[in-house]
Amino acid sequence: MDQLNASPEGLTFPCSFPIKAMGRNSDALPQTVLEIVRRHAPELSADTLTTAESRGGRFISVTATITASSRAQLDAIYGELKAHDSVLATL
Repeated sequence: MDQLNASPEGLTFPCSFPIKAMGRNSDALPQTVLEIVRRHAPELSADTLTTAESRGGRFISVTATITASSRAQLDAIYGELKAHDSVLATL
């Protein structure tokens, strides 16, 4: 196995990887997630984002599936998402 791609989590790069961010239900959250993820994965298309409302409709989850190239890329995306005020949780 290529040492650069070795990961204790068992990921082999490049790979398809879903990134999920959750926050209060607003029209702005999907755009915010798209902008943040695109800074690290410019090939991401807005068409590939999926959203789902919580049962009560107060919260929304946004999923962006990217072709991840490294653990550092994923760490940077999650770090920026977690630091944003609109994002309450990530998966």
